[in-house]
Amino acid sequence: MTDQASEPEIVDLLHLGRPMVIGAWRVEDVVVDPGPGSCLGQLLRRLESDPPRVLALTHIHLDHAGATGAIVQRFPDVEVWVHELGAPHLIDPSRLMASATRLYGAQMPRLWGEVLPVPADRLRVLKGGEKLGAFRVAYTPGHASHHVSYLHEPSGRAFTGDVTGVRIDDGCVLAPTPPPDIDIEAWRASLDTIEAWRPSSLALTHFGGYDDVAGHLGAIRERLEQVAGIARDLDEAAFASSIRALVAASSTPEAAAAYEQASPPGQSFHGLRRYLREHAG
Repeated sequence: MTDQASEPEIVDLLHLGRPMVIGAWRVEDVVVDPGPGSCLGQLLRRLESDPPRVLALTHIHLDHAGATGAIVQRFPDVEVWVHELGAPHLIDPSRLMASATRLYGAQMPRLWGEVLPVPADRLRVLKGGEKLGAFRVAYTPGHASHHVSYLHEPSGRAFTGDVTGVRIDDGCVLAPTPPPDIDIEAWRASLDTIEAWRPSSLALTHFGGYDDVAGHLGAIRERLEQVAGIARDLDEAAFASSIRALVAASSTPEAAAAYEQASPPGQSFHGLRRYLREHAG
């Protein structure tokens, strides 16, 4: 029987004031993906009276990890778990910020807030395969080359970042495929890794917990194949229209707006096109 004290909970970070876009998961004194700096105040309301011991990052994209440096500054004893390929970009986020600025331009402060460096001595650098207290770690690339997932063994819940997709308010499952390092083959293997854990539920940053694990994993596998084919055959506008139609068929207008914010179709198109160009022939 699961210890109630260890049950994971999600903190809705209310990104840009909208619910169900980005969630930070908390399991006792571990926070999985603290979210962007623009949502720091929302998270700190939950952390100030009960500081975290660990920030467990699935990957370093700003919507998942942008607030990490600011939280370490606020709680200097906190330890940060991150894959070895992501660690250098936490220590010196200049390249990460330059890349994001090319994409978001003047919207960077509004969308993601301040991004501060993380001292190297606060990092626990991961490869995958570690056992850290109640958590198992797996290397799960595909969405990002530095992506890891965590299995919280007492609850059976797998914290999977973006590798198990975006699903909001029990709607359809989307595959978020932004540039620069989408890898469909690696993504398929990562889903096999998650499945082999036999988790009782999946904890998604975008957004919430889902117990229909087999159905969800089947849906993300199908979606990956579907969107790769659509991106190969259609232009950006037609690709975006097809994704929005898919979402609209299974969602309320409020949830559809959250999908759009969590996984912009244009970004997914460009990530897939880059992958397809690199794997042509």
